[in-house]
Order: sequence, then structure tokens, then C-alpha cells
Amino acid sequence: MSRFRSALALVMLAASGALVVALDHNAGAPPVAKKVPHKLTEHGDTRVDDYFWIKDKTNKDVLKYLEAENAYTAKVLKPTQATQENLYKEFLSRIKETDQDAPVKDRGYWYYARTVAGKQYPIHCRKKGTLDAAEEVLLDGNELARGEKFFSFGPQRVSPDGNLLAYSTDTTGFREYVLSVKDLRTGKLVEAKLVQAPHYEWAADNKTLFYTTEDEAKRAHKVWRHELGAPVKKDAVVYEEKDELFWLELAKSRDGKVLFHSSVSYGSTEVRFLASDKPGDKWQTVRARERDNEYDVAHRDGVFFVRTNKDAPNFKVMTVPVANPDKWSDLIKHDPAVYIESVSLFQRHLVLSVRTGGLTQLVVRAFRNGATHTVEIKDKVFDVALSNNPEYDTDSIRFTHTTLTTADAEYRYDMNTKARELLKQKEVPGGYKPDDYVSERVRAVAPDGTGVPISLVYKKGLKKDGTAPCLLYGYGAYGLNMPMDFDAVRVSLLDRGFVYAIAHIRGGSDLGRTWYDDGKMLKKQNTFTDFIACADFLVKEKFCSRDKLAVEGASAGGLLIGAVLNQRPDLCKAAIMKVPFVDAITSMLDESLPLTVQEFQQWGNPKVKAEYEYIRKYCPYTNIKKAAYPAMLVMTALNDSQVLFHEPTKYVAKMRTLRTDKNPLLLRCNMDAGHGGASGRYDHLKEDAIVVAFLLDQMGIAK
Repeated sequence: MSRFRSALALVMLAASGALVVALDHNAGAPPVAKKVPHKLTEHGDTRVDDYFWIKDKTNKDVLKYLEAENAYTAKVLKPTQATQENLYKEFLSRIKETDQDAPVKDRGYWYYARTVAGKQYPIHCRKKGTLDAAEEVLLDGNELARGEKFFSFGPQRVSPDGNLLAYSTDTTGFREYVLSVKDLRTGKLVEAKLVQAPHYEWAADNKTLFYTTEDEAKRAHKVWRHELGAPVKKDAVVYEEKDELFWLELAKSRDGKVLFHSSVSYGSTEVRFLASDKPGDKWQTVRARERDNEYDVAHRDGVFFVRTNKDAPNFKVMTVPVANPDKWSDLIKHDPAVYIESVSLFQRHLVLSVRTGGLTQLVVRAFRNGATHTVEIKDKVFDVALSNNPEYDTDSIRFTHTTLTTADAEYRYDMNTKARELLKQKEVPGGYKPDDYVSERVRAVAPDGTGVPISLVYKKGLKKDGTAPCLLYGYGAYGLNMPMDFDAVRVSLLDRGFVYAIAHIRGGSDLGRTWYDDGKMLKKQNTFTDFIACADFLVKEKFCSRDKLAVEGASAGGLLIGAVLNQRPDLCKAAIMKVPFVDAITSMLDESLPLTVQEFQQWGNPKVKAEYEYIRKYCPYTNIKKAAYPAMLVMTALNDSQVLFHEPTKYVAKMRTLRTDKNPLLLRCNMDAGHGGASGRYDHLKEDAIVVAFLLDQMGIAK
């Protein structure tokens, strides 16, 4: 639940040498959106929105305007088409097109997904008993996507007996996941497009499914019970969440014995549970919701393990017997220096994912004697996380490790002996050598004296003389941490001399829960000043110069970039804004939109005067001014359900009327996709080529 990471000259590689292909600056005048003044008044303050009319995507004039913007962008980019194709081939050369995941064992089957060269989507499979058994194709995304312009899988849930598969698919991009059930013994559907449901779980009887449905604002608000074969109209509502600040989630304990449904908000949680072998029983509450108590629950041997931030900002772990719900005990006490991100239970061990000093760690605790150790990682800048671990009765876990220079590696780790086995190292073809690159962590200082970490990666031999180009990425919202992972597309920038920088700004939880709290609501300005401080630091330390700096943000990160550029239009040479949440004040006043009410606890409720005035001061769309802005590439999608297409569209229309520069300003709207852009892996790489091309042009790079 979050909103929720080219007017180009591209490099063409020719036998005779490098050639810079300039953008078509004679592409003609950009589209001009008509102005239809619309007054919006709140707390006695009246704003006039000339582009409010763009909101309706069924309006023919809106569609014509989007088509005109796309046509203009295509015309400006036409001279770079050959280079985009070269970049696309370059990206493709670093991907193993025919590949397979490391198989995961679950209740007697080995599950995995594989890809085939030339096909857009994964194929999900399993083998019974051993990896030498015959392959059983569960779902072929390429077959299911046939004839569709967009395709995405939702969760996949195999019934406890292994015979049935509940799965969902979205063919709009609007995250409209439709639930079906397949009999894996016959290959036939027993429930075809049963209902639109974002979450679902099996009861232990192999015939009862619990699922959630959404209200008109796409908030999961009802939990239903369905029995296979029964008409959906006979499904029973087992819970309805009426408080619009909360949405519902469904889960099952790793031991398979308990089902959970949770009412979740950004400041409070309420979890209910049910024995999975008694689907008709009444759900019970673990702990009633209360302000400033966010918690989640796992189950082992009749005891709930509760991760909670009640009087523990960085979370602690408590236990409570299912049979004695008033007996709460601390198991792992609060530590201001250690942010507990998750708790995973196995029969004989507990595994914590924690963050300390801005880095992730896995901490293993044995139930037998309480002995605790941390999984050793030798890198200085890295990410480590549990991967898929469906088995409960095991002494081994699987985890992934990645850095900014090395691709994902998945390991099996023995929690008793600490021995590890490499299961799969993601292959990066095309001659990539990790040792040719350097990653490091530096620190900028915000105006209030706070140190802000920056993760950097670049090719060896970098001269810190200000001549290198740099791309600075930021997000800073919802407590989400910026991963320090490998990206094969990014290599094309590094090989052309770029420094890639990640700003770990407040609003994320990179340095703990306080780091998150200090970058939201009436402290949101910290997010923007942190990012500006990071940009200024990179220039001051000569990682780049001002005219060699580009910035990027997506979704809430797009709001970040928009707000920062209004405050410092001189900050950089170029900006990438993907599906940007730029009209915060208007959207947060419209409770009919997806996410709005729930996010009052992120941005504030503008119906409260003080919160309205605070949001108004930084809202990117509201505060566009007459100034020279950087070159911009703004990307959106017509079926985006999280940041509706009209926000970035209006932003570009208004920006064109006020900016005083002649830098490129391009809007690209994917007419068939949603928040994540193109769904097929090849189509997504083509979108990446546009972005990289834009950056290369703005940096004046030719090779």
C-alpha cells in the first residue's frame, strides 16, 4: 500500500567511431493543453487548477492530449532511435534469457520459475519428490498473457494437499487481480475468474478459501469465506473493516496451523486469527487496535510471537500463549540501535531481519538454548534478506545476498553449523566483471546537522575532479529502505563513467524507525533538505559538477524530485520522474482516490488546516514557478492505480507555461500499463533504454 524507485541524444556506436546524435530540437512546438480554470477552496485558500479537466481518462480530449504528448516525445526522440536499439541490445546481453530459479522444496514438491529466450513472462513449474522427476507446468505466463497488452501475476497459493492452485492475474495494469483455482491433477480450472481479490489463503481442509475484496477506492475492506464449487453469491463475509484509515491483509503461519487477517494502518494494527483446520469458527483478536501500536504475529507450538513497536520505536518481540491471551512477555527487548524489520519462525529457530548502521543483518536464535548469532557478511555495502522458505520443520534457511557490484546470490544456510551452500549465483553475461567496479558509503550533512548516508558505485579509476556524470536516486517515504542491490541496466551507465548514488534520506527506515518518523507528516521537509544536501555533497566532493548531475525518483520519489526542484531549480542538469505523485494537495483532498484516506498518516490530512498549509508549501504541482528548470523526462501510465495518470500529465502541462528555460520537457504515457510500467521483461528493457538515452544526451556523452 504505497505510491508506491527522451528528449535525448544517444550514443551510436559505429565502426568508424562514436557519434553523438542530437535531439530533434526542431521537432516543433510541444502540445499545449487547454486551460479550463477550476477553483479549489479549502480553509479560505483558493487555488485555481487550469488542468483539473485532465482527470477523466475516458474523455476524448484527454486521450487526444496524451496521444499528442506521446507523438511529440516520439518526434523529439526519433534521432536517437538507433541508439536506443543499441542500448536495448546491450541490456539484453547482460541477461541470461533462458534461466531458472533455484528450486524450493515445499511439502514433497520442488517449485521453481523459469524463463525462455524470446518470451516475456515466467513459467511456473514443480517436480514431485526429486529434481529428476518429470516437470509439471503450473502456470505459463506467456499463454495466459496471449492477446493481452498487459499481464501480471498476483500471489500463488497451493492447497495444503498440493492438489489445487489458487492464483490471480491482472490484465489492465490497474491492479485488478482476478482469482482462479486450478486442479493440478487434471490441469483444469475448478474456479475460473471467481472474484477480484488482492489476497487469499487456504484453510486446512483443501476446499475453503478466504479472500479479500476492495471498495471503490481500492482499499481491501472485506474478508470472505468461499467453499470450492459453491456459487460466489453464497460466500460469507467474515469481517468488514469500516474505518477507512485501515486496509486488510491475509496471511498463514509457516507451520500452517493458523490463519491471520490484519487491519493495518500507518499507525496501528489489529490482528485476528483462526485455526486453519476450523474454517467455520469465529475469528479471535490477538490485541485490539490502539494508537501507536503496529504489530504483526507469527505462530509456533501454541504461542504467538508478536513484533510490536508499543513503547519500542525500533520494535521488540513479545510472546503470548494462544490459550492465555493476557500473558504477554518480552522475548527480545527494544534496542535503539537495532531496527527489527521482521520475525520468521521455524520449528527449532527464530530468525530476525534487522537493520543496524543502515545495513541489513540476519540474526538466528535457537529455541533449545537461546543461543544467538548473526549470519556473517563480509561486504561493507550490501543487502541480505531471507528468500523463499516455506518449510517449517527445517534447520536450514535460504537467503539472498547482493551488492551494488555483485548480482544476487542465493544460499542455503545451516542454522546449527553456520555452513552455507551457494544454490544459485545470478549470471551476468556479456563479460561483466564485479572487480572492475567500486562501491562505498559516504555521508552528507543536512541543514539541521543530521548525517545522511549515500551509497555509491562507480567504475575503478574514477577521477574525483568534477568531470564525471552522476545519477542520484531518492525515495524517502513510507519507511521503505533503499536497497543496495545489483542492476544489470545500471552497468551501461557505470561503463560510460557515471557515478550512481543512492540517497538514504529521512522518510525511509534506513537508519531505524525514527529516521522514518522524521521524514513524514509535518517533518516531510527533512526528506527534501536531506536530498539537496546529498546532491550538494556530491558536487562539493567533486564526484560530479552541477552540470553533470542528474536526479531520479519514482512515485513518492517523484514527489521528492518535484519538491526539490521547486526549492532548488539549479540543483542539477536533468531529472527523471517516473509515475510521480506531484499533485499531493489536490489528491489528498479527494477521498475517492485510491490510497488517499489511508495516507493521511503519511502526508497529513489537508482538511486539517495546519496539515493543509504544510503540504501546500511543498506540493510540486502547486509550487511550480517561473524559473529555469533542468531537462525533464516524466513518465506515467494510463492505468496507474496508485498515482493516477493525470498528476504527472497536469504537472508537465503547467510546467510548460511557467518555466523560463529551453531545456527538453517530455511526457511519455504508456497507454497499456500501470504503476510499474510495461509488464513484459523485454518491453520493460525498452523503457529503460529511453531513460538511459535521455541521461547520456544530457551529460553530453559519446563513445
